[in-house]
Amino acid sequence: MPESRVDVTATVEDRVAALIEAVRPHLGRPDRLGVAYSGGVDSTTLLTVAVRLLGPERVVAILGVSPSLARDERAAAHDIARLIGAPVVEVETHEGDLAAYRANGPDRCFHCKDELFTRIDDQLVAEHGLTAVAYGENADDAVRPDRPGGQAATNHRVLRPLADAGLTKADVRAVAAALGLPNADKPAAPCLASRIPHHEEVTPEKLAQIDAAEAAVRGLGFTDCRVRHHGDIARLELTPEELVRAVAPDTRDALVRGVRDAGFRFVTLDLMGIQSGAFTLPLVAVRHG
Repeated sequence: MPESRVDVTATVEDRVAALIEAVRPHLGRPDRLGVAYSGGVDSTTLLTVAVRLLGPERVVAILGVSPSLARDERAAAHDIARLIGAPVVEVETHEGDLAAYRANGPDRCFHCKDELFTRIDDQLVAEHGLTAVAYGENADDAVRPDRPGGQAATNHRVLRPLADAGLTKADVRAVAAALGLPNADKPAAPCLASRIPHHEEVTPEKLAQIDAAEAAVRGLGFTDCRVRHHGDIARLELTPEELVRAVAPDTRDALVRGVRDAGFRFVTLDLMGIQSGAFTLPLVAVRHG
């Protein structure tokens, strides 16, 4: 991780400057804004833009911590916020105590986001003087049928400045790159629970298996991965460009050892590569078809 700080006041090209200015009215005029922050490119860009437009003294990053957050994602989120110059407040979330979350239906993300925003309301608003809370939904995610967390944001009156300003994922990455954010090209990193097939229970044990297995895969130099949990079977998704490398004898043996050490008996490689919404989209497509 680079040691130099991100210059949130840096001069940016006209198009990117216009995108940043488009976000301003959707932030409102909060005395202090809490940004639900995961370390992904969307929430990082929102946090950086908020610091740029409002000033660091009026912005705080809120990181929800639970067994569904990978350990290295948690550490990276702190590193990036430090570069931005934004304070981070961690809040423990307990979605695992909710029967509806553990049941792992297609609405699982609603219950997760609802738990996060409830904890922010109950614990952090008064303590940190927050007068508004925002999260990093972009305009592309706003129209996807597999994003039920948006309803939780609506229920809690959480702002979605990027989406309301019309910024697509490509726009967000352009802004992140122009501001020098180190995760501008970072692949999406959905929570660990997204690796468990719907209607199979989410448990801390499964989440820990997935976290350990994915850490082992990344430790071998793979740029992105998903370890889908199918009981004794780990179904490994990699980028298409890295599939060939995975079956090279030395790499294959190391992958098998690492994933088995996480508690799986069998390791399979999905030739389709990484598939966003692999479990949720087929179910919601039927419902919306």
